[in-house]
Amino acid sequence: MPLTIADHPQVRQLIDIALAEDMPYGDITTDAVLKGTEFAEAVFRVKADGVLAGLPVARAVLHRVDPGLGFEEMREDGDHVEEGMAVAQVAGSAVSILKAERLALNFLQHLSGVATETWEMVRLVCRTHARIVDTRKTIPGLRLLEKYAVRMGCGANHRFGLSDGVLIKDNHIEAVGSIKNAVARAREAVPHLTKIEVECASLEQVREALDAGADAILLDNMEPGAMARAVEIVDGRALTEASGNITRRTIVAVAETGVDLISSGAITHSARALDISLKFEDPDPPAERRLQRIR
Repeated sequence: MPLTIADHPQVRQLIDIALAEDMPYGDITTDAVLKGTEFAEAVFRVKADGVLAGLPVARAVLHRVDPGLGFEEMREDGDHVEEGMAVAQVAGSAVSILKAERLALNFLQHLSGVATETWEMVRLVCRTHARIVDTRKTIPGLRLLEKYAVRMGCGANHRFGLSDGVLIKDNHIEAVGSIKNAVARAREAVPHLTKIEVECASLEQVREALDAGADAILLDNMEPGAMARAVEIVDGRALTEASGNITRRTIVAVAETGVDLISSGAITHSARALDISLKFEDPDPPAERRLQRIR
């Protein structure tokens, strides 16, 4: 089987931590009610339209609990799904399915919500050349998965962390006295292929950043009119990125200013989980035979 996002060491570790959190002393309800010999087949079904993300992670959760479970993906990450659609099914020990159910759904619902919110943003700006990118405003520990979900929603990734690139923000500038000083120090310290981006809150700062040799200009919390003027000033000499309170209501006006990138923290930190259920269903053929077929 090809490697997936779920094979990343960080994701495997995250699954172990989540399982330990959810079952520190086992599942006392399932262990009390079931004998342990019951077989079942269950179907993951979406209850709202959206974009799917996280199926490999759901599979990994189920197999971490019980490697003998059969799992079949009926759709793929990145697919657009509609209410009522079955996207995956699992067969095997009912005890194992019940123990993994909530955690598998947590990952699948959250990541699909991120992918769906990203797609909604992408769809709104599709008639412009602006690209939707994420930010570092992610849930601690989930950044790798949330940024994966952004890609499934046709967005692009910004920095994965502070080690990935230079982004000089307001507090950096305040600490060293000027944009010129900050860019000069960064240019001297980082490898020559590393791009330097500067956060600007005014047209004056945009001009200063350009004069200092910035490779990218982040237009922070500017009104669309000022943003359009900033794009004119930059005139292709640097990449332009819009950021700050980007919502579905404002994003079209922002994109129409001509910026290259629009970064949104909302697509990760405020995405609404996609409603997905996992229900036991009467198997046909019987679960034991179905399990053998989809292992």
